[in-house]
Amino acid sequence: MKTSSLIPAVLVVSLAVVGLTGCQASTPATGSSKAGSASTTQQVLPVNSNPITNTSTAPGLTIVSAAVQDNVDPVTKASIADRLQITVRNDTAAALSSFEVYYVMKDVTTGMSEAYYQALTGFSVPAKSEATISFDGETGAGHYPENTFSIYRSSKNQVDFSIEVSAAGVKVAQGTATKAAGTGEVAGG
Repeated sequence: MKTSSLIPAVLVVSLAVVGLTGCQASTPATGSSKAGSASTTQQVLPVNSNPITNTSTAPGLTIVSAAVQDNVDPVTKASIADRLQITVRNDTAAALSSFEVYYVMKDVTTGMSEAYYQALTGFSVPAKSEATISFDGETGAGHYPENTFSIYRSSKNQVDFSIEVSAAGVKVAQGTATKAAGTGEVAGG
């Protein structure tokens, strides 16, 4: 019978999907290989824990704003496609470098969450200045890859973000952002 011959095939496919999902959860995210820009070949996968080890208590780094919807270009102030966009300020007298970002996104309806980490290779913020980090898969300074299959992109529920930004020599800055309930965010749209 046709039904009984489908059962082994469905079982094999199901086990393969479960196996791949398990691999993704334990594989750390990758940073950018180009200074301050995204690489289209890079894959960003969830992490199981926060690898940031910065224990500095020195002030100097602040998250000025964090947005995941209704985004605005920091230079032109024009509307841009939704993305995780973090603007940070360096209040110190020296440039800050060795940036890392860790963020957790949580679907408030299902309770499902995903965490991501990226070392922001090439990103720095001059003294007494602001700079914007965009996780959008675009190229250019301050742009880094994202997981286009994340809860943020796929959930139709409200998704809350908890964000940590670290730079060498200063205290880790923290912030939040929220995607309202809707159809899920569309990368580049």
